[in-house]
Amino acid sequence: MQYQQLGRSALEVSRVCLGTMTFGQQNTEAEAHAQLDCARAAGVNFIDTAELYAVPARAETYGASERIVGSWLRRQPRDQIVLATKVAGPARGLQWIRGGPLALDAANIQAAIEGSLTRLQTDYVDLYQLHWPERNQPMFGQWQYDPARERDCTSIHDQLEALSALVKAGKVRYVGLSNEHPWGVAEFVRLAREYDLPCIVSVQNAYNLLNRIYEYGMAELCERESVGLLAYSPLGFGLLTGKYLTDPKAAGRLNAFAGFGQRYDKPGVAPAVAAYARVAKDFGRSPTALALAFVLGRWFVSSTIIGATSIEQLKENLDAADMTLSGDELAAIDSVHLQWSNPAP
Repeated sequence: MQYQQLGRSALEVSRVCLGTMTFGQQNTEAEAHAQLDCARAAGVNFIDTAELYAVPARAETYGASERIVGSWLRRQPRDQIVLATKVAGPARGLQWIRGGPLALDAANIQAAIEGSLTRLQTDYVDLYQLHWPERNQPMFGQWQYDPARERDCTSIHDQLEALSALVKAGKVRYVGLSNEHPWGVAEFVRLAREYDLPCIVSVQNAYNLLNRIYEYGMAELCERESVGLLAYSPLGFGLLTGKYLTDPKAAGRLNAFAGFGQRYDKPGVAPAVAAYARVAKDFGRSPTALALAFVLGRWFVSSTIIGATSIEQLKENLDAADMTLSGDELAAIDSVHLQWSNPAP
């Protein structure tokens, strides 16, 4: 396993990060602990969770993933684990989270971290992320910014002030963003610099063969400002494994949870997936290996977040960490990309 410094932080994170959003929904506590043990044995030191998880988001499973990670974490050497979690924003109307939540203001951020620390059974988290912006912006499959949907929201300066209080209290080591766009990252960076507030060390965004929009504006911005990418959904909700090509009713989140993967419910997705599967076959790889190795090999990716519902899936995903795609493979991938550019932004 390789390790890399995360942004401007002192954190050395494994190039593979274990995502936990299946814990408490698709995976029991025992299954989740087995996955965590397997990942650690492979050299993974980076665990990502969120107060929102498990998914799909429901009141009955709110906080379940953190609780399961916490019951595992208490028997680990804490200083050997890089633990990341997230505070949920108000934009999705999840009424069971702090009554809304109403805002990403100081009161909500403080309440969120206290709840997360209790569930995780730890005194601090290494990386605390804003799960999605409070302001109006397209996300989770929306693909157009609409100024008519503007609304009042907590200023980015005030959000940084609230995060700064957590850092000063020793409850958070570093802060990051998730599901962000270039303007948001640039504004967080600018205000942190201007007011001597905590710098953003990472952004957790979707990145895969079906969604490479990070490359267009975010890659340059984050490189110049030393903000690391934590790439989630490298297999595009399982679509890039190719399993739905042979069996449209195959077991997986897309079929288990109606309406959950609207980002991938777009006309260009199926032909793009089929084309990438042909590339994998031409080079003697599985579609899964091709998709994961592509993301893991990108120069701007600090760590790739993988998730699984079985040990077998997890091991296959971990094996990709040792794969390197050839120049011919990358050229074939780019040829498909130019024909089917970003069908699932």
